[in-house]
Order: sequence, then C-alpha cells, then structure tokens
Amino acid sequence: MVSPGVTIRVVLDTNVLVSALLFENGRLAWLRRTWQTAAITPVVSESSARELIRVLAHPKFRLMRADIDQLLADVLPWCETHAGPFKACPFKVRDPKDQVVLDLALSADVPVLVSGDADLLALKNQLKPLLILTPAEFQIWLENP
Repeated sequence: MVSPGVTIRVVLDTNVLVSALLFENGRLAWLRRTWQTAAITPVVSESSARELIRVLAHPKFRLMRADIDQLLADVLPWCETHAGPFKACPFKVRDPKDQVVLDLALSADVPVLVSGDADLLALKNQLKPLLILTPAEFQIWLENP
C-alpha cells in the first residue's frame, strides 16, 4: 500500500508501457497521468528502453519516427534509469525479454513490477517483497493506501 504524497518506484512491463502510451483513452491511460503527476516513477534500464523503442517501431503500429519520439518524450523524462549492477534472478522465465524486466525490478529494488504477462504473473507470490501485479491490481493498490 502507498502513503499519500509518496512517489513509488515501479517497473512497468514493456506491453504495459506501450498500451499506456499508444491508447490515450484506453484502459491503461491512467498510468500516463500517474507518472506525469509524479505519483509513480517508472524505472528503466538501457535494455528495457531499447525494447520499448523496438516495440513502438513495430510495423503494426504504423508510427513514424517523429511519433515514436513524441511517445518517448511522454515517458522518459519521468523515468529513473537503473544502470546496474544487475542481480541474477533465481527464477527464469521463458521469454528473455520478460527476464530483462524481472531482473531490472529485482536489481533496482523496486516494490512493484506491473505486467500482464502470464509468465511474470506466475511468479506473483515467489519473489517477496517484490509485488508482481496486473495493471488493474496496481491501480487498486495505489488507490487504497
């Protein structure tokens, strides 16, 4: 739970970030407002930022370079960068991209990892004190201090 007025450091899975950025009126649009009002501080690493750029550049989104730059400008100024060191997580997940997110959360010592990924959510109760929450669970957690 969160105390009012406290900024929470959090790792947001790439798909969560992309949804919050691309769909201004979507179900995760509230997240953008949350980091832009400093209620949360997303924590990124070089590899997680590269993954975000790679996903935004995917042809299915049909974004021009200027569009990607604008989306990055809507999140990166509010982020904290974790440069290391990185701890080896005792749990391995199937997708190496998910492993990067998990390792970042553990290494940066954030209290919460927000993801919709089934492989990460399967570890929900195994990495205490790290909370692994869906975006909906995270929203409830933030709103009920």
